[in-house]
Amino acid sequence: MSLIIIDQHNSELIDQLYQKKISTPKAFDWLSQLRFRRANDESDQLQILVDQTNCTFEYGNEYQGNNGRLVVTPLTDRAYMTLTNALNMQRGGAPQGPAGTGKTETVKDLGKGLAFFVVIMNCSDQMDVVSLGKMFAGLALSGAWGCFDEFNRILLDVLSVVASQVQTILDAIRKKE
Repeated sequence: MSLIIIDQHNSELIDQLYQKKISTPKAFDWLSQLRFRRANDESDQLQILVDQTNCTFEYGNEYQGNNGRLVVTPLTDRAYMTLTNALNMQRGGAPQGPAGTGKTETVKDLGKGLAFFVVIMNCSDQMDVVSLGKMFAGLALSGAWGCFDEFNRILLDVLSVVASQVQTILDAIRKKE
C-alpha cells in the first residue's frame, strides 16, 4: 500500500510537471518535492541525501517497517516544505489547524520520508518540568524526533521552563554539541 501511494504521487507529479512544461531542475515545482540522491563522496559507505527546496538532509536509515503512508496532497507538500525549512534552520515546527486535519500524521509521514523515528506524545495538564525534561533527554540521546500533540494543554508555568529547555536543545543542535 505504501509503495502504491508513493508511486501514485510520483506519477501525478510527473504529469503536472509535464503539463506545466517544466524542463529544468531549478524549477520550484521540482525543487519543492522530496528528492533522494546518493552523496558524491569517494568513501565505500553508501550515504543517501534528501533534498527539498534549498535544504539537504542525511537520510536517517531508521527502519520503520512497512507501515502506512499518507496520501500526498498539495497541502502535505506545503507542510513538508515548511517543516524541512525549519529543520534546516535548526528549529522545530508547529503545524496549526483544526483538530483531525492530519497535523500529527503529516509530521510522522515526513519522519518516515527522511527515515527518522518520530515519538508522538499526547500532552496534558499533568505534565511537569521534570517529566518533559526526561522526554527531551531521551529524544536527544536517541536522535528521534518528538511530536508533542495538544501542547497547549501544558500549564503556563511549566511552558515557561519548557521554552528554555527547548531553546537549550536547539542551541546545542545549532552548535553541533
